[in-house]
Amino acid sequence: MRSDFVERDILGHVLFALTPVNMLVCRVCLETGLRVDDVLSIKSENLKKSSFTVTEKKTGKKKRVRLSEGLKKELRGVAGSVYIFEHRTDPAKHRTRQAVFSDMKRSAKLFRLRDNITPHTLRKAYAVELMRKYGDIRKVAQALNHDENHPSTTIIYALADILSNGCDYKKKKR
Repeated sequence: MRSDFVERDILGHVLFALTPVNMLVCRVCLETGLRVDDVLSIKSENLKKSSFTVTEKKTGKKKRVRLSEGLKKELRGVAGSVYIFEHRTDPAKHRTRQAVFSDMKRSAKLFRLRDNITPHTLRKAYAVELMRKYGDIRKVAQALNHDENHPSTTIIYALADILSNGCDYKKKKR
């Protein structure tokens, strides 16, 4: 099942209705372009550094991450002893991606959105914002840690706003 792209104002409504911790998870996704699994696995000790490296679970690639000071301050307020986003019952584990997914689905349903809004929607929003800002698919590929020599996946993300508006199935759903 694919996640849909939604504009930032609609996404803002969805984020507003999330639990405070899940909203922070999503804000880190939007600020870094990381997948939710990678955000959830960030350790609390990384908040002491100006930047840190994340090894992406899906690809095994390394990505250098820098968070804004304001976001880091908020994250310090919820950070657990091991992970920033600790598990509900076991502080030695991190929160599950299913917990964030379920909360996003609940929030989207609250606003009666037909779009398939998932944590991966945040990655698409990040890519679209970069494409609008720079107009350079190579910069978007680099930010998403995609292979710059094979831009097809990056194009799907970076142009998600255009592609989602032009699809026949989206028009029929509304």
